[in-house]
Amino acid sequence: MDWPISEVARMSGVTARTLRHYDETGLLPPARIGANGHRYYEERQLLRLQQILVLRALGVGLPEIGRILSDEVDEVNALRGHHRRLLAERDRLDALAATVSRTIAELEQSRKDGNPVTINRPENLFEGVAPSHYEENMRDFPELAEEVARRADAMSQADADAAHRERTAQMIRLAELMTAGHRADADPVLAEIDTQYRALTALRAATAEDYRAIGRSVVDNETWRAAYEAIASGLAAYQRDAIEAYTTRLN
Repeated sequence: MDWPISEVARMSGVTARTLRHYDETGLLPPARIGANGHRYYEERQLLRLQQILVLRALGVGLPEIGRILSDEVDEVNALRGHHRRLLAERDRLDALAATVSRTIAELEQSRKDGNPVTINRPENLFEGVAPSHYEENMRDFPELAEEVARRADAMSQADADAAHRERTAQMIRLAELMTAGHRADADPVLAEIDTQYRALTALRAATAEDYRAIGRSVVDNETWRAAYEAIASGLAAYQRDAIEAYTTRLN
């Protein structure tokens, strides 16, 4: 039995465009190409796609995935290796959850005491947010998501971790400004938002309206909102409002 690319895309959640890219790079050739030019996949290709997606979820870039899969012969042995990686990731995420919990406690204690907030910046606070997850959460911005994915695939693991830490640091700096009582349109807040905007436009040109839409998605996208709220209650809306104020000045 085989399945057309459209059906594989539906089952796996991977876009047909991505599947074609996997074919073009040699990572996942289809079982055959029909007379109509469409790609068809059999069970062996589906098993390989599963391995690719598991490794992507673990933050492994496509070049490294290609090397890993080229060394694997038996699917069961390959899956055992992926299972070990998933268990290690589970343990790391448990530690990550504990770190986020401590950050929440620090913020709540600072509010209770009325003291200036000093957050211990955890090095790996959101290291578990793999580039593939980030791409998925940018589904409303396909061109930007594509560029983010392209750069993520070319990153080494060290570069990817550094990028995660910088995104986390941005979120924490904004949380410090919020809990210190700065309005979303205050100059220190807008300066932080400007830094974020410049980082965004370094990836791809983005208009003020594009950035405003991204700001609204911080609240509307459940995964994004949860990430912000894990650092400080109300931070997602604060980010959105700060972007709104910033883009109003850009216009």
